[in-house]
Amino acid sequence: MSSRDRVLGRIRRATAGYGAAPEPAVPRDYLRVHGVRTPAGTADLLAAHLAEYRARVHRTDGDGIAALLARLLAERGARTVLVPPGLPPYWLAEARATRVEDRPGSDPYELDAVDSVVTGCALAIAETGTIVLDAGPGQGRRRITLIPDHHVCVVRVPDQVVDSVPQALPLLDPARPLTWISGPSATSDIELDRVEGVHGPRTLEVVLLAGRAQ
Repeated sequence: MSSRDRVLGRIRRATAGYGAAPEPAVPRDYLRVHGVRTPAGTADLLAAHLAEYRARVHRTDGDGIAALLARLLAERGARTVLVPPGLPPYWLAEARATRVEDRPGSDPYELDAVDSVVTGCALAIAETGTIVLDAGPGQGRRRITLIPDHHVCVVRVPDQVVDSVPQALPLLDPARPLTWISGPSATSDIELDRVEGVHGPRTLEVVLLAGRAQ
């Protein structure tokens, strides 16, 4: 008998019989949202928390989205931009960067060579400053938002903004590949020296797009 078998045997004996008992009820009397806000107030809170996390926040509407995205890509010096399936074509109508399609066969080296990626999102959470992606239309696969160094994410306001995590969870499908983003990728060592871009984009720009989906 191997060491692994002995350890697993001890665990089985120690936990025998526990599976038959019903799980205790979990109280869910916590607050679902902290405070009462207007849709505009919720958007302002989201913007404030995103900025605290060092994301760059921009606001525009349907008439200005193409010019704004073109400017952000130009300021970045982006020569190529990764475009996921389902991204509204008019968003990048004025961008001069070469479009690179999100292909299942593309490897990490190809994605790393892309200058920027532009995506939509599933929703955003104001109280935590979090953006959630679920690989839906306009978002693409998870890795396209983890490998390129510059991510521009468009959030529709107010359609895709909720106040809190408890409000967000029922709107998300747990079977989908969920990516929760709070600011650009960053980590700190034991001396608290912050390093950005370790396991995701070094620069996150969030565009709050006002108006209903077209």
